[in-house]
Amino acid sequence: MAEIKKRILSFMSGKKVKLFGICIGISPSLEIGECYVPNVFSHKNNVDGESPIGIGNPSNLSKDELMELADYNIRLWLDFKENIRKHGIESVKVFNVSSC
Repeated sequence: MAEIKKRILSFMSGKKVKLFGICIGISPSLEIGECYVPNVFSHKNNVDGESPIGIGNPSNLSKDELMELADYNIRLWLDFKENIRKHGIESVKVFNVSSC
């Protein structure tokens, strides 16, 4: 399974991709990119920059709202996988172009 450690995206095949951001995101059009700003839900670090000391939740999302957000993103990833199976990676049909 792919994993991200120290801004390196590693695959089981051995391929590694250096990231500039902190995570990978998916848009409603099923385009994939790096996410730079943890501004929805994150941890706040101590002065040393490494020790988490609190939670950042500027929109005051509830537990249920965060679960709903997770479900939404999981659905997008599942749609992406299904479109790859259906259309392959050489066809623009892999994207939800109507969502742009």
